Amino acid sequence: MADQPIQPPSPQPRNPLHGLTLEAIVTALQAHYGWAGLGERIPVRCFTTDPSVASSLKFLRKTPWAREKVESLYLFMLRDVRRSGRGGAM
Repeated sequence: MADQPIQPPSPQPRNPLHGLTLEAIVTALQAHYGWAGLGERIPVRCFTTDPSVASSLKFLRKTPWAREKVESLYLFMLRDVRRSGRGGAM
């Protein structure tokens, strides 16, 4: 069997998270919901007790289940914004 050249990853035009950093996602959620609203939707200490983007990133990078919740909330926010016609693309 001959060695196959390694293919670059295919673009993901249908994946709204493709190319976004976790920092961009957390910043967008914080701008949309505020820290209090974010803490109500995902009750973790990094959003409820002395919240900051830096502390949130540190926690989310180490905690896959929390990161999944944040990504899901971001996708929900995008759908909600599009559905209601508020604002532009994030």
